[in-house]
Amino acid sequence: MSSPATVLPRNLKSGLSGEQQAIAALAQAASVEMTWHDSVHLDACRNFLSPGTLMYVSHIPGQTWQETLSTCVAVRAAGLDPVPHVPVRELTDEAALENLLAKLVAQAAVRRVLLIAGDRSKPSGPFSQALDVLQSGQLERHGIRRVTVAGHPEGHPQISTGELRRAERDKLAWAADAGIEIEFLTQFFFETAPFISWVEDLRAKGVRARILAGLTGPAKLTTLFKYALRCGVGPSIRALGARPGSFVGLVGERGPERLVREIAHAAAGGGLESIGIHLYSFGGLAQSCAWIDAVARGRFALDDAGAFTVETH
Repeated sequence: MSSPATVLPRNLKSGLSGEQQAIAALAQAASVEMTWHDSVHLDACRNFLSPGTLMYVSHIPGQTWQETLSTCVAVRAAGLDPVPHVPVRELTDEAALENLLAKLVAQAAVRRVLLIAGDRSKPSGPFSQALDVLQSGQLERHGIRRVTVAGHPEGHPQISTGELRRAERDKLAWAADAGIEIEFLTQFFFETAPFISWVEDLRAKGVRARILAGLTGPAKLTTLFKYALRCGVGPSIRALGARPGSFVGLVGERGPERLVREIAHAAAGGGLESIGIHLYSFGGLAQSCAWIDAVARGRFALDDAGAFTVETH
């Protein structure tokens, strides 16, 4: 199992408590997500992120594979490590997968991909689930030895829990046979209990794969609601609305501080090794990168509400 791609940032603030160091460590190895529209912000991001930070390139409705490729090239040019989303139901045939992987590797030096089924109800070609692409053998032929797949600690509106757990086992079995490093990345959530319970269950079953908690970067609450409803987030969206004071200051920004602190506590105190965080930027890529930089350097103060205050300026 390889270590996270990022390197420790310079000027880590001294005098941090053990809890603060655990939080900073999560930020030091954090990944972040962008859309192809965010390419104009990459110059700003390179000032905040360590070289080699994993930058996931999403595939939004209407996006072309050429836009994915061009964005990955730009990410690589910025000194970051591009990880393209590949919604497999968008692939029309085996040749489309072959062509896409060949170009991503040759032009953007892609070393990891995120495989998801995608939102299309009926596949455009022979691939209906991520496992279909995994079993095609094409990743190995193109030298891609690291794969990220979706994790669903809160369940899925269209797939039973039993099916989800079986799909996890199938992917892990394939990765072990193929000698491929696999990691799980969740959809974003607003409560850590389902995530921690899911990780504990995987670890109890001997799964040691790296698991990334998908979190929202600093964003307006109205933006979070919009994306949560669009993405079908379940219990977490109810939790956001039910918490007293959640609707106060809708014009302000909400970050993942409370969740990160709880995850750091679980990782340090519960023996849940190989947990990381991933930020969905929701149009605020530079802000998310600035947040990662500040937290990674220890520029934050713990508060009495179970979160922390970040010094991003």
